[in-house]
Amino acid sequence: MSDLKLSPSEIEYLLSPVAIRASTSKIYDFVVSGKSAFQIHIDKLDEVTKYVLKVIEKNYPDLNIPFHSRWGHFRVGGIDRSLLLENRTDDKLEKARVKLDLVITSVLLDAGAGAAWSYFEESSKKTFSRSEGLGVASFYLFMSGLMSTDKKSLKADSAGLKNLTETDINHFFQVGPKNPLLGVPGRLQLLNNLSTALENKTIFKDSRPGNILDYLISKYPSEIPATAILKAVLDGLGPIWPGRLSSGKTNLGDVWKHAATDSLVAFHKLSQWMTYSLVEPIQEAGFTVTGSEKLTGLAEYRNGGLLIDSGLISVKDPIQLKISHAPDSDFIIEWRALTIYFLDVLGERIQKALGKSPADFPLAKVLEGGTWWAGRFLAKEKRENGDPPIQIKSDGTVF
Repeated sequence: MSDLKLSPSEIEYLLSPVAIRASTSKIYDFVVSGKSAFQIHIDKLDEVTKYVLKVIEKNYPDLNIPFHSRWGHFRVGGIDRSLLLENRTDDKLEKARVKLDLVITSVLLDAGAGAAWSYFEESSKKTFSRSEGLGVASFYLFMSGLMSTDKKSLKADSAGLKNLTETDINHFFQVGPKNPLLGVPGRLQLLNNLSTALENKTIFKDSRPGNILDYLISKYPSEIPATAILKAVLDGLGPIWPGRLSSGKTNLGDVWKHAATDSLVAFHKLSQWMTYSLVEPIQEAGFTVTGSEKLTGLAEYRNGGLLIDSGLISVKDPIQLKISHAPDSDFIIEWRALTIYFLDVLGERIQKALGKSPADFPLAKVLEGGTWWAGRFLAKEKRENGDPPIQIKSDGTVF
């Protein structure tokens, strides 16, 4: 882990959506200068915008679009598995804590599964792959009680997460020689590290993830800013990220050093996706979440794949599409930065085309309605296995 000497204000800045937009815009300028491995074809922007709008119309003709979050994966195959949580308690706050326990642990298990892995659900006799499969598998892992010291209690807690093993992950995710899952050790490490993070009693008073709700409503009794949820996620879960940049005792998480510009680039992909996933249970508990439009898009391979597969950006050297790249490489940092930049551009165009304001139609809806699915559809059209156009060396903790 590389230790940077940053001031408290510099750390605060890097852990913010403002830093994500500013640092990725700097990389965009670097690409425009011609020094990057990528080039931009801005003449494709209208075509990409129209394609995403068609995907939105197909997916959500009434424009009643939920946030891009983990909850959609718990409802895949026309089965709302989250209903199994509803009758456990009549206490609105406890019900929300249970759902937050589930979704926080599930998001941490969501890094790219690889094309060879799938999950067979015995009850429905259906098979799911990629994010949907990971969502369903993580749901049943949570429902097993293994994440809690009290196996009869539907929750996650520090001791339960600490005791999880690779054998547990392999069992509940049906991993085997014929069904390999990428990054199992990394996924387990995140959950084991979460047990340590839960010792932060300021945010997690009873050493369970769902206590983040109590922390938020103690600071914001009625209206909770989306940026405050992200800040709580980054502050509370920062210690879980392995071997990344840090400053003193602060782990910076999804922040990377871009060598060519000697600059720090922030993404906070999983943390923002987790933030989007926390909104629904918080709202169901009776609280208003404001300012979601201040969060950014997600720097991951479906949105990033859309840019390449649509021709909006291209790789100068085709050999780069045939080799695997580490998440800390300049190549991947530049790809992810362009993803953030163009999601803002596409989001603004889509909002205007639909007659929506950023507050009414934030990027969390643009992703769920269109860009994420557009990236998946194009990947399937261009590659039979639906893999992203760029190969990533996944350790189970980034994508």
